[in-house]
Amino acid sequence: MHTDRFAQCTSNSPASPGNCSRNGILRVARRQLVVADAHFGKAAAFRARGIPVPSGTTLENLACLSQLIAATGARAIVFLGDLFHARESHAPDTLAHWRAWRARHAALDLILVEGNHDHAAGAVPADLAVREVPAPWRDGVLAFCHEPCRIDGAYVLAGHQHPCVRLYGAAGDTVRLPCFWLRDRLAILPAFGEFTGGAQIAREPGDRVIAVAEERLVEIPGPTVSA
Repeated sequence: MHTDRFAQCTSNSPASPGNCSRNGILRVARRQLVVADAHFGKAAAFRARGIPVPSGTTLENLACLSQLIAATGARAIVFLGDLFHARESHAPDTLAHWRAWRARHAALDLILVEGNHDHAAGAVPADLAVREVPAPWRDGVLAFCHEPCRIDGAYVLAGHQHPCVRLYGAAGDTVRLPCFWLRDRLAILPAFGEFTGGAQIAREPGDRVIAVAEERLVEIPGPTVSA
């Protein structure tokens, strides 16, 4: 059993005021922030393909990432894949915002565990100083992956699925919230990016589900969750 201590965190918290609602986990002893599926430049990629979508998501996501860093005192960030969405995500404006952000956080160690979108997007520009590693990236008993899997002798942290949970109200109303999906030897993190969407989980007995409800993290008991 792994002995690392983790804290789930959201960028919309008293320690980091603002209108962001992004989330990750902090590996406490190493001040290592772990986030999944940022998909930077997704809107730029859509616009490059002729699909009209709003701009500004890169700046918003970077601001929320800065808030998480300030709130947690992180010294490193591990991205669990899909840092950039596509090759067109390396648009001049997107990279300019990234370079300005990187200059403000030059001391951070940035590690990218490669995911399927990273392979499609191509290598991260060298001046952004992001260390790219293949999955699984092992660090002691932890294995950092993009796609969820189980690895003998390891506790896996993964993304890829953009997990969400649907809750039902007494009046028949529903709401879908991003969530941390904690399974046997496997934790699946919600997507960090604003423009990413989510997929409803298929919860099984023994799973824990912790929903992100604006600035709050709320554990959802099994009977209230629709699989």
